[in-house]
Amino acid sequence: MSEDIYPRHFSNLLGKALISFRVINLIGPRQAGKTTVVRDILDKGVYINLDDDNILEAIEADPKGVLESLKEEAGKEPVIIDEVQRSKKIVLALKSIVDRSNIKGQFILTGPSNIFTAKGVQDSLPGRVVPMQLWPFTVAESKKRPPNKVIDWILQKNPSLNQIEHMEVLTRNDYITLVLKGGFPEPRMLPLRERQDFYNSYVKTIVDRDVSEVFPIRKTDKIHQLINQISIRTAQEINRNNLANKIGIKWETLDSYLDLMTRLNLVIKLGAWRSRETKREVKQPKYHFLDTGMVCALRGFDQQSFKLGNPSSKNIGGLLESFVFNELLRMLPFQSRQFGMYHWRSSDKREIDILLEGGGYIIGIEVKASSTVGLDDFKHLKWFSMTGPGKTSLFKGIVFYLGDKKLTFGDNCYALPVSTLWAEINS
Repeated sequence: MSEDIYPRHFSNLLGKALISFRVINLIGPRQAGKTTVVRDILDKGVYINLDDDNILEAIEADPKGVLESLKEEAGKEPVIIDEVQRSKKIVLALKSIVDRSNIKGQFILTGPSNIFTAKGVQDSLPGRVVPMQLWPFTVAESKKRPPNKVIDWILQKNPSLNQIEHMEVLTRNDYITLVLKGGFPEPRMLPLRERQDFYNSYVKTIVDRDVSEVFPIRKTDKIHQLINQISIRTAQEINRNNLANKIGIKWETLDSYLDLMTRLNLVIKLGAWRSRETKREVKQPKYHFLDTGMVCALRGFDQQSFKLGNPSSKNIGGLLESFVFNELLRMLPFQSRQFGMYHWRSSDKREIDILLEGGGYIIGIEVKASSTVGLDDFKHLKWFSMTGPGKTSLFKGIVFYLGDKKLTFGDNCYALPVSTLWAEINS
């Protein structure tokens, strides 16, 4: 592997999947590094890219014949098919081939969305295909550090703050720089103006090229309007009727478009956590933009936009929440337990930004765009765990903030600098 290629934490997960499943369907946004992972980091197998029109025409003419020929050429190594969503006929041919052989690691497919969502196909391949998600870089990956284990850390019976080591001490401006850069490998290294141009072109390309491959739509202007509106609302709940009226579409169409944006890896839907004890909880999901660098580019933000006193500085709260959400989302596969991710809000305005639930545990996470933290910042976490719907669960709480102190606030609640998310943790 070239020294210029950053190692990806995902590579270990891919290696394990190759010995467990016949087909790996690697899903992820364009420019997130899928091709680098399967071609350069994996460094084995036979690789083809359906962006090559000649290869695509051959696949469409004789999908089964081409795939069998590639399998013969690959031998015991995988056949890697990049941009697989471009083919209309490949899925049934793949099914026919893998149904006849139980050899693991036969195919790796990459694309921006799951090609096995066609009706009747996914249900017919249980145990044969596994969808895997590759996201843009975490900060830990960009710094060539191992996967962060802060969730494993807090689940210990007696977690010690001293176990969190080599934590960067950053200023508010340092954090803003990370939010502005985002995690996409190429644009995060570009100067501000070039980065903004990259992301605006990126979104246009996604809408103009990929939308038609997963959704029957002729005019994309409403999709562009929706993307702009969601970029304003990242980390917020969506009022469907208000947003639909603002764009000039029916709310049913809005739901379809939001689903499309999710499938194309532009936004991530964070469902609302609901207890069994009360119906007085909000059901509406939040939507987080996939990458804060993309949001900032779409909205024209720079370092000065977040200068204290600037009216646009209030936007840092939602952006920082999306930043932390994305870091957590990308590190969860490397924790010892599986977790679902949610947000929670009651009708009486108590809320928790992010809830992780799994294995009998609930971890409540709040994000504060402040360099100081106090007991008041834990009021919803403590109410939820001691009086509210989390009182019968094994509950832990974290407030991530922009200060530099690791602090305990009792009742299994901790205040941690955001940079803890890429610190080394000995648990």
